[in-house]
Amino acid sequence: MKRHQITIVDIANKLNLSKSTVSRVLTGHPSVSEKTRKAVLELAEKMDYQRNMLSISLLNQKSNTIGIIVPEFMSSYFPQVIIGAQEIAAQEGYNTIICHSNENYETEVANTKLMLANQVDGVLVSITKETRNFDHLKVFERKGIPIVFFNRVCEDMSVPKVVVDDYEGAFRAVEHLIKRKKKRIAHLAGPDSLPISVKRLRGYRDALKKYEIPIDEELIIPYDLTLAKVKIYVNHLLQLDNPPDAIFAINDPTAIEAIKIIRKKGLRVPEDMAVVGFSNDYVSELIDPPLTTVSQPVKEMGSTAARLLIDQINREVSEWKSIIRVLKTELIVRKSS
Repeated sequence: MKRHQITIVDIANKLNLSKSTVSRVLTGHPSVSEKTRKAVLELAEKMDYQRNMLSISLLNQKSNTIGIIVPEFMSSYFPQVIIGAQEIAAQEGYNTIICHSNENYETEVANTKLMLANQVDGVLVSITKETRNFDHLKVFERKGIPIVFFNRVCEDMSVPKVVVDDYEGAFRAVEHLIKRKKKRIAHLAGPDSLPISVKRLRGYRDALKKYEIPIDEELIIPYDLTLAKVKIYVNHLLQLDNPPDAIFAINDPTAIEAIKIIRKKGLRVPEDMAVVGFSNDYVSELIDPPLTTVSQPVKEMGSTAARLLIDQINREVSEWKSIIRVLKTELIVRKSS
């Protein structure tokens, strides 16, 4: 069966009306009789007529669609951000296209091309762990399409960004471990390509300095966020001549994996080794023991980013503002520390 998209021509032919009359009815124009309006609307519903949004966007030079590009769906973090962004987008009459980059730079580049092909009015982006070249994202600026970064941002572009206070969150997490009498605190850090990794590492270092605890570089392990490698690194830490008594992890998935490995070794959490994560993933309170973590206002990050993007869309390019919103974190203390 050949596919056929119902058009205003089909409706016009059925009712023996002109295309312009049908068009006026479907666009809400007042200069149509009530009888004609009723006939057109009833037939349109019966024939499952859908307005051709692509054609409308070409005429209006506006698609009423925004794009969202995220690096992963392994945790609940980015789905929650998307929910916050979609709520605001829907309130403002925007549809959303969501793309998942799977922590892969080439996929992220392909996702940006898809957004451009779909003529989005603006795009929200959180970059992958591999992204070091930003030419594919700068295309949006050159084309007059606003872009807003969230969580994982490009610091080379002067555009709006929404982040949390990663430094402060990390500092408080490590300070908490120190106040729990932990002296050898390891840090499973993220890749240095991500600003969040750099800021959390700085918070870790500064907390140790404040309490005059020597920084042991052997206890700092940057890694590429591949969870399969957590087992290697945690086992390495446990086999040191002077092993750590606590781990501060770059994120909750890393911390949860670390807890599993520590307990399999017959060690107690937190007595033998305390663990603290970052993000307050919903799973963090369900594991045994429940994970102490740094909570982020995740939905608020999505809604804030969407508001900034729509504000940019409604401005002339010359009026765009490079705003940075820094959201507060909160330390959630549970039994892992």
